[in-house]
Amino acid sequence: MILQFTNARLIDPEAGTDRSGSLTVENGRISAVDADAPAGARVIDARGKCLAPGIVDWGVHVGEPGGRHKESFRSAGRAAAAGGVTTFITRPDTTPPTDTPEALDFLRRRADAETQVKVHHMATLTRGRDGREMAEIGFLQDAGAVAFSDGEKVTRDTKVFSRCLTYARSLGALVVAHTQDPGLSSGAAVTSGKFASLRGLPGVSPMAERMAFDRDMALIEMTGARYHAEQITCARTLPALERAKANGLDVTAGISIHHLTLNEFDVGDYRSFFKLSPPLRSEDDRLAAIEAVAKGTIDVICSMHTPQDEESKRLPFEEAAPGAVGLETLLPAALRLYHNGQLTLPQLWRAMALNPARRLGLEAGRLSAGAPADLVLFDADAPFVLDRFTLRSKSKNSPFDGARLQGKVLGTWVDGQPVYEREVA
Repeated sequence: MILQFTNARLIDPEAGTDRSGSLTVENGRISAVDADAPAGARVIDARGKCLAPGIVDWGVHVGEPGGRHKESFRSAGRAAAAGGVTTFITRPDTTPPTDTPEALDFLRRRADAETQVKVHHMATLTRGRDGREMAEIGFLQDAGAVAFSDGEKVTRDTKVFSRCLTYARSLGALVVAHTQDPGLSSGAAVTSGKFASLRGLPGVSPMAERMAFDRDMALIEMTGARYHAEQITCARTLPALERAKANGLDVTAGISIHHLTLNEFDVGDYRSFFKLSPPLRSEDDRLAAIEAVAKGTIDVICSMHTPQDEESKRLPFEEAAPGAVGLETLLPAALRLYHNGQLTLPQLWRAMALNPARRLGLEAGRLSAGAPADLVLFDADAPFVLDRFTLRSKSKNSPFDGARLQGKVLGTWVDGQPVYEREVA
């Protein structure tokens, strides 16, 4: 199929531009920009709407195996397509964990059979995510793992972690870490401060993030490994991140869209859909994180999609499971930052598509000729009120339930093939 997108507002994160133009797709790849339509092409009039690279969502939890009732590859794939996500990267915190080539092969086969979007997988850094013994990083990398992480389980033993980093360095493997001191953050439900005290909730200091990050940076300086901080959410951590980059360490950082658009007061009267890990931060932290994304200090924006069933969320706040779904709400939630004048569309798509693709060695995230035709067409101004029960994820634990949002996906294409279409001629 040959496609010709005309009258489009092209959002190009690589060039940093937001302009009107056309795009030609042939054989699953972008063949030309601002060229005449080839003979026989299917012409799609974008009517001035935004055409951007498909989102690359890094850090998605899918419940296969062990939690298929919360999310399957089929439901996650449908939610991703409806949300303009053309590639997502799964976390290895499955049951059992993804710590063997056989487990990874199972995930790859399930994803290939059940989803129309592209799926890549992270594997564990240690066996069983228990922080005691290094996983078979080399074999897992050969089996297709794009990065290695124990998820929210921090490797407490510094010697074990340093050995993992040294071995990963020898293979050029990327290590993804959860930067929360496990001792300080154990049992915490919110960020410490006046709000936590007034609500009587156990809190964790923002310094728990800074302390864990400082330890990791010392080990990265020692080993020279490639490192990605899963979520940097506190203003106090940002100077250390800037120093690490200035010193030439191979370090990048991400943040979830929830930490960029919500703050600690959204917890309100113990609303468990707002219980996340790490917990929501202060408004000052949120604004500092937005500025860090604009400057490029924080490289990646992701959904940290964590489906939880009703039984695990409808509990007292302290006991409720942390996490929120986000595959389908990442784009409209991110557009809050655009409509508030805090980030431009190219800046958003640099963090949501180009940077994660580059860090993981993927071709996606670009609108240039030769790039894969993984595309999303969206109306940045279309208003709607989110009803969580309309989400395609099996779990409905969205903090944006009932929120007024702007930005509707009109169509999503993977390798030039439509995987989701709405209101597209």
